[in-house]
Amino acid sequence: MTFFSEKLALTDSETLDEVLECLSENISIETQGACDQKTLFEILVKAASSQDSIENTAKILKKIPTANDIRYHLDKINNFEELEAKINQALKSRIPTGIKKGCLKIAIDLNLIPYYGKQTNEELSYIYRSQAKSGTCSFYAYATLYVLTKGKRVTLAIRGVRCWDTSVAIITYLLASLSDLKIKVKKLYLDRGFFSTGSISPLQI
Repeated sequence: MTFFSEKLALTDSETLDEVLECLSENISIETQGACDQKTLFEILVKAASSQDSIENTAKILKKIPTANDIRYHLDKINNFEELEAKINQALKSRIPTGIKKGCLKIAIDLNLIPYYGKQTNEELSYIYRSQAKSGTCSFYAYATLYVLTKGKRVTLAIRGVRCWDTSVAIITYLLASLSDLKIKVKKLYLDRGFFSTGSISPLQI
């Protein structure tokens, strides 16, 4: 009997190092004191990957700045569109070569993060209204464009949903990013959040 062992492309530690390197190359945040940029990114990656709060993540990890220190530095980010552009730049910088210039299956997902509390003027543009979920009808929302290939998914672009964005506008924006990569759409899969005659009929793929 022959046994085949499949070696992981990257270990957990190597994956973290690659993510931190990618973030550092494309996004710059002014820091001071004990909260250097690498530590800040590491905390954010940990919180995001475990779907946890910054407060709880700061308690779990050892020898890191407090949650208040972390939020102090995050509050310096006040240009959402610039940040979104840098994130998309970071995503494109790590796209596998074999994916570019192909005819591929593409999917677009709508992701909702429950929002609670009173909206500030700064937040108002980014609060998305939808059917009630987790005790609220208000959400932060973002749409992702990704490739489906060989049983894997590779994220190509992200769009933070503004309150005035229509489904057609979001889909059009994300699909436009494919032209730079010279990727053609073989099939397009849409999240149920986009499923409506108004969203589907204008598509010319």
